[in-house]
Amino acid sequence: MKTISKFIPSIAMAACLLSSCETYREDFSFSNEIMFDGMPYNEKYKEYEENPFLKAIDFPQSTFSIDADGASYANARRYIHLGQLPPKASVRTEEYVNYFTYNYPEPAPGENVSLSAELAICPWNGDHHIMRLGLKGKTIPFSELPNSNYVFLIDVSGSMNSPDKLGILKTGFKQLVDELNPGDRVAIVVYAGEVGVLLRSTPATEAKKIKAAIDKLGAGGSTAGAAGIKTAYEIAEENFIKDGNNRIILGTDGDFNVGISSTDELVELIEKKRESGIYLTVLGVGGGNLNDHMMEQIANKGNGNYEYIDNVSEIQKVFINEKSKFYTVAKDAKVQITFNPNKVESYRLIGYENRKLEDEDFEDDEKDGGEIGAGQTITALYELVLTEDTASERFAQFDFRYKMPKSDTSRPLSLEVNKTPVEFNMATESTRFAIAVAGFGLLMRESEYKGSLNIQVVQAIAGTATTFDPHGYRKEFVKMVETVGRIK
Repeated sequence: MKTISKFIPSIAMAACLLSSCETYREDFSFSNEIMFDGMPYNEKYKEYEENPFLKAIDFPQSTFSIDADGASYANARRYIHLGQLPPKASVRTEEYVNYFTYNYPEPAPGENVSLSAELAICPWNGDHHIMRLGLKGKTIPFSELPNSNYVFLIDVSGSMNSPDKLGILKTGFKQLVDELNPGDRVAIVVYAGEVGVLLRSTPATEAKKIKAAIDKLGAGGSTAGAAGIKTAYEIAEENFIKDGNNRIILGTDGDFNVGISSTDELVELIEKKRESGIYLTVLGVGGGNLNDHMMEQIANKGNGNYEYIDNVSEIQKVFINEKSKFYTVAKDAKVQITFNPNKVESYRLIGYENRKLEDEDFEDDEKDGGEIGAGQTITALYELVLTEDTASERFAQFDFRYKMPKSDTSRPLSLEVNKTPVEFNMATESTRFAIAVAGFGLLMRESEYKGSLNIQVVQAIAGTATTFDPHGYRKEFVKMVETVGRIK
């Protein structure tokens, strides 16, 4: 391991959009048609088939791991601001929905997660209904959050030599330093052709020293990402805070090209490291060579979340407004819905295509699930075809399992979905807005299930559901949808 006081690039590197990438595998979809400043984008996304409608009598249960990421939405916003629609393969509809916070109830005493549900008529098919499932992680006042042991793992390879990559990360990390509690600690690991420890674990009270180290960052060289990840875990383990928040925050474009570089090998590495009790947050930046699939997968397998930072406003969201997401209150979170075939003829889970689990995985505590941060909300939507049965009351059983941060044993929660469906305009604002965002996702991926939906309908629905909008992200969405209408 090499300790360095300053990480300086040897030569100014060529523009990031021309950086070399490994040969693309056939199971990826790429956006080669997008041009920026006359240069093509070569970005890696994983194509997933949409969930189909399933007969409830044949498949009464639907099981999946929750997804707390928001990267897919912010990445789409980048494309839209460039006057382009996002690549279809980049669209993960559940991440569009979960980019936003919803007005869900706090958990009951003794629990770290709450459950809620609602049924409403589907706005793009009047013969169908939408079932909205909501979860919320326990809100913890900032003064009561546990001390944190952070390792900032920062990609300083040549492809990061851009204001929208390393530049934006430096700004974001310095803002996070200003938000730390006195008992927190920060170490900084950097990697390019080789790995260096730029800053040993340092108390947050020495904020000027930490920010001075961040200011020294420069980009140059190839990308030894896996070696950087190993070193970051070593540093995090050396400074582990028992009963604290131990987390690596990785900032990169994902263009790993030295040492282990395949997604499968990196996932295997991360799966071994997550047993240490250290969480992993991945921050994607920039364009041109963005490896979205790799970053989404290592965040998923590393007990963490994946966000994409496309502008200064997103820095504010990730590092300040929603920094409590860095504090996990529920780990290995899984959902299992058991439909009543007397009431539900068929159903379709909207999104979560790469989070599906086998039904027997639900109670298996060895099977990995998703993580929920303090105060974070998670939403899932099902499109339903109901029967004409009026005798039964229960539409579905909403079962949920999660582990407390210090526990290896999951605990169950359940909610019976039995309330009468409402007309769409009578649904709660949370349900209407979530459906509007999901509908936007359907349009962006040109879904075969979009029915009569169009961009004007999405804009109209979302525009009526912006009362609960703490930081203005819903209103921003409405404006972005209007922009898409002009692009289309």
